[in-house]
Amino acid sequence: MLRYILKHKMLYLLSLPGIIYFIIFKYIPLAGVVIAFQDYNIFKGFSGSEWVGLEHFQRMFQYMDFLRILKNTLLIALYDLLFAFPAPIIIALLLNEIRLLMYKRIIQTVIYMPHFLSWVIIGGISMAVLGVDQGLWNHIRDWFGLERLFFLGDAKYIREVLVGAGIWRDTGWGTVVYLAAIAGINPVLYEAAEVDGANRWKQTISITVPSLLPTIVILFLLQIGNFLDFGFERVYIFLNTLNISSGDILDTYIYRVGLLDMQLSYTTAIGMFKSVVGLLLLVLGNTISRRATGESLY
Repeated sequence: MLRYILKHKMLYLLSLPGIIYFIIFKYIPLAGVVIAFQDYNIFKGFSGSEWVGLEHFQRMFQYMDFLRILKNTLLIALYDLLFAFPAPIIIALLLNEIRLLMYKRIIQTVIYMPHFLSWVIIGGISMAVLGVDQGLWNHIRDWFGLERLFFLGDAKYIREVLVGAGIWRDTGWGTVVYLAAIAGINPVLYEAAEVDGANRWKQTISITVPSLLPTIVILFLLQIGNFLDFGFERVYIFLNTLNISSGDILDTYIYRVGLLDMQLSYTTAIGMFKSVVGLLLLVLGNTISRRATGESLY
């Protein structure tokens, strides 16, 4: 083992900053989960705070607001998985069919750009597009004689707005991985298929998609591992008193109850619950994927 490390010492040195980062910011903070089993007091610390066992977990499932927020989180995450996850795959397949290189680069640049905007800017753009008074979409509805809709202030639409904003912002950036995977496909496969009379559609279905399957499976497993981590800023920027009943998720609830109300032990229990659910989903998905497709994370 030592001989192997010495032989590849430069690779280990290059990886050292990443290893240190994960140790400091990922592994050491794991010790903090102990406060989920305490009535934590910041002045008494870990050792002086009273142990309460599973009290915070029991409270979590008995609290009606938590069950409503958990439902919101699951629904929004499910929408994101169903609609946002396939979007980069579809866009990458479409971009791959563009033969004019300059046109392809222009389209790629345009769809990549939203990824570099903060969610605050995305929220402002959404207000300009979906606002009830000056919103572009409501002006279009006026032209067709339709009633104006309060997209950002109606609990019926907030989930679709959140998922749609995420698709617009991140789909282009998500295509990078898939385009790289497509670029790695052996062109001989396409030439052989063309000789056999396969058109572009059949080549895509029979060659491109199966070749992308390992990449799709890995990214899918990573996403379901973060199933309950939809993102605080992404949601918080759109929340208001009118749509909070359907838009409030675990991340925004943790911020409000944990940081503003200082219920640190309770929100640590919620965070631990999220992590355990993510781990179970990842293990389950990895097992199913390994048996069904032969592809897995480990």
